[in-house]
Amino acid sequence: MGMKLLVIGSGGREHAIVWKLVQSPLATKIWCAPGNAGIAAERASSTGAPVDCVPLPAEDLKGLLQFASEHKPDLTVVGPDNPLALGIVDLFIEHRLRIWGPNRSAARFESSKAFAQDFMQRYGIPTARSGIFSEALPAKRFAAELNGRCAVKADGLALGKGVLICTSLADAESAIDEMLVQKAFGPAGNRIVIQELLEGTEVSLHALCDGRTVKVFPTAQDHKRIFDGDRGPNTGGMGAFSPAPFLSAADLASMSKRIFDPWLKGCSQEGIDFRGLLYPGLMLTRDGVKVLEFNARFGDPETQVYLSRLETDLVELLEASFSGTLDRFELKWSPLHAVCVVLASGGYPGPIEKGKAISGLDEAARLAGVKVFHAGTARQKNDFVTAGGRVLGVTALGATLEKARDLAYEAAGKIRFDGMQFRRDIAAKGLARSGS
Repeated sequence: MGMKLLVIGSGGREHAIVWKLVQSPLATKIWCAPGNAGIAAERASSTGAPVDCVPLPAEDLKGLLQFASEHKPDLTVVGPDNPLALGIVDLFIEHRLRIWGPNRSAARFESSKAFAQDFMQRYGIPTARSGIFSEALPAKRFAAELNGRCAVKADGLALGKGVLICTSLADAESAIDEMLVQKAFGPAGNRIVIQELLEGTEVSLHALCDGRTVKVFPTAQDHKRIFDGDRGPNTGGMGAFSPAPFLSAADLASMSKRIFDPWLKGCSQEGIDFRGLLYPGLMLTRDGVKVLEFNARFGDPETQVYLSRLETDLVELLEASFSGTLDRFELKWSPLHAVCVVLASGGYPGPIEKGKAISGLDEAARLAGVKVFHAGTARQKNDFVTAGGRVLGVTALGATLEKARDLAYEAAGKIRFDGMQFRRDIAAKGLARSGS
């Protein structure tokens, strides 16, 4: 049975999803809206048909609905958080179109940090001490109780950047003012969550859900800050690796139980039908694991390392997640390690200049075990040029974490564009823990 698929989104995550989908013998035709220059170069392995990039933004729900109604994909796959929060899944289902991703009610785990925090407290999911505020004065009082050591988070979506980490009361008060008084994050910051600052190792967990069954991925670690040593402002993610050697298989199993069992129970009790990908960000503290927050879609750049290691057919998995048959599947993973190094534009995560010519992509791609995923790229005549903050995700597989890391950096070293910046310490914590 051949399937036509529509993927929504334009980043490195979506390139990785498309790259995995085209490998399936089930995928005969793929569209991506709006896609990017790297996505447009992929072809369905079963038919050789190129992936068609459709110039519709991910937030243009009306345009996407019209396109899907005309072209009738067998399944639409939603990559980013915004269309999920806007209710694209509800809209498509209302029009009898099959679409993978959580509906608007289920997407609240990401689109409202206040909802997620309340939910965790209601169902005993281990999390940080926190408070929810829409007024600056009580928020500052609570921050003072935490001695200013806290994370101040915009309740709504802020492109992965609506979190300010504070280590002093002055920092915390300034962050509270920035969100609630100066409205630096717009309506997303009308309410804020203040969370005690947890010490420990941060780990990303992903789980595919079909409303009743949860299939947990191996561990990964993301690198959020722009500079080496976790310094500088938060970004959408500067690199990732998997597996992360901070949890044994037994630890991961018991931790998954402590998080996903009460989460599923809570969803069932509140009538939340979550079909999609749940991505809890975790902190491994001295007092055990704590959930920092939930995301309701694949992480970026975690997707690049996960899908490089996934051996199960992704079309089948997304279809099972949509139709409620995930219990029939066992996820198979390569024993190889994967490392992704993000190459970003100069100035990112602040203002950037676009249109810088990119060289060295063919040389990097010739290295065995390397895949360069495009994030913010476009075509100008025959050249690839920069078109976003995060430009490329150079991803490599290796027999050890050290080999994967070395290969990713070797490939990154062959690529050039004006102003290019990247972290040189991706996977360093993992290497230190594994003794490499």
